[in-house]
Amino acid sequence: MRSIEVLRETVSTLRGPGGCPWDIEQTHQSLAVCLIDECCELLETLDNLDMEHMLEELGDVLLQVVMHAQIASEQGNFTLDDVAEHVNEKLIRRHPHVFGSQELGLVDAASVLEKWDEIKASEVRNGKSRGNGLFDNLPPVLPALLYARGVYKEIQKKDLDPSGTLDVEVIGKNASKVTEDSAGKALFEWAAACRLSGIDPESALRRYSKKVIESLEDGQRN
Repeated sequence: MRSIEVLRETVSTLRGPGGCPWDIEQTHQSLAVCLIDECCELLETLDNLDMEHMLEELGDVLLQVVMHAQIASEQGNFTLDDVAEHVNEKLIRRHPHVFGSQELGLVDAASVLEKWDEIKASEVRNGKSRGNGLFDNLPPVLPALLYARGVYKEIQKKDLDPSGTLDVEVIGKNASKVTEDSAGKALFEWAAACRLSGIDPESALRRYSKKVIESLEDGQRN
């Protein structure tokens, strides 16, 4: 029996009759914080290229996936096999240059990402969008920094003009000279300054990102 099947049976036993009271009580909502914690611990091992602990943390994240799939299966929604099948179909669909025509001319990572976004956009048009706004495909619970990065990515993809709320010239100048080390230093110093000023940098960045979104969406409506 494959290891993934053994893991699924173990989780099923933990949540079944005579299983672990804690595991039995868990819901999708109660496990949300566990998933966040496990992902953060995994990210630390990725930053450090700590292979020994990366193995362990990948297992902990996988356990969260199996737990959610088990709960969904018990409720008659979907199974772990459905999850694997769904993501496998998506990978094949979004890589036509590998699993379909070899004549698409996708020879580098940039062209592959462009095709990926094109296919993803077609999926959104076919009803997978979270809403009808310009930025509704961004997960709303992303950490503020990733959310802001995602907002600017959408601005670029949709060729929007954010000049009402952002200084595009300054952004371009900074992009031409920024390094990973200088970016980390600047972000840390701003976080420290917010700490001294009593400002929550996470909330401040999220609010300003939403201000950018509202400005652009208002411009589209007018």
